[in-house]
Amino acid sequence: MKAVVCERLGPPEDLVLAEIAEPVPGPGEVLVQVAAAALNFFDTLIIEGKYQFRPEPPFSPGAEFAGTVKAVGEGVELFEPGDRVMGYVKWGAVREAVIATEDDLVALPDAVGEEDAAGLTVTYGTTLHAFRDRANLQAGETVAVLGASGGVGLAAVEIAKAMGARVIACASSADKLELARAHGADELVNYAEEDLKTWLKALTDGCGVDVVYDPVGGAYTEAALRATGWRGRYLVIGFSAGEIPKLPLNLVLLKGCDVLGVFWGEAIVREPDAHRDNMAQLLAWIGEGRIRPHIHGVFPLAETVSALRQLADRKVQGKVIIRP
Repeated sequence: MKAVVCERLGPPEDLVLAEIAEPVPGPGEVLVQVAAAALNFFDTLIIEGKYQFRPEPPFSPGAEFAGTVKAVGEGVELFEPGDRVMGYVKWGAVREAVIATEDDLVALPDAVGEEDAAGLTVTYGTTLHAFRDRANLQAGETVAVLGASGGVGLAAVEIAKAMGARVIACASSADKLELARAHGADELVNYAEEDLKTWLKALTDGCGVDVVYDPVGGAYTEAALRATGWRGRYLVIGFSAGEIPKLPLNLVLLKGCDVLGVFWGEAIVREPDAHRDNMAQLLAWIGEGRIRPHIHGVFPLAETVSALRQLADRKVQGKVIIRP
């Protein structure tokens, strides 16, 4: 089968398209024919050995996918050949077929397309975990989303709206903000041109926002923290800006606010029942038309390098899908 392979750690241009042996599922394993795989910003870090997951080469990038069960190993009870599934495997999905365990997979309803499903697990799963399990977001609260045009940012806009919140989308350009508006944002802040704290305060009548969703880090983190209200919640999602900020803890004390880490990859291992409930909710919302992953582009397997380069250069709005 064909696979995109990281033979040595380095930039996307070091990846190769190779012919490798199709794996055989062992006990408890499922072989899935990949119809669509999704790339995330962290894939650009994994291939350079700069992420918290550090597989040894050779390996394929790609954590999330959708497709059809091709074969099952001994002891598999939940799936059989021909079943449509979606899944998450940390890395290894950018290839024609991938091995997963039963726990890695979720049954895919007929109403949900494979490209939508492939782009759902990580960004939308992370976001619903953040809002529901960590921040306990309530209808009527106000959420500020930083980096609101990226894959995870757009997911945050959509899910916050689905949960009944008012959403302030924050991004660095007018076109990015208009994309966030198209996905349901109520208010827009261009933090490249406007003072983030001042505008978040102004848009909340001086009270501050209830929840900040921050997948960016870097220069805007402290300003957003200063714009939280009393008993606000600051969700630490990631650091796509490249800089891990240091927060003045006196602000946390004075606001009585919470700074909450969101490590979805560990949460799904420690709290699998909550993860399954969240995925069921996301699939229901897609079926109802309340959320839909925005797809930046669909690339064939041979153009994975180009797709990853666009992610690394932060030229992506929404999800990047690979079609093997």
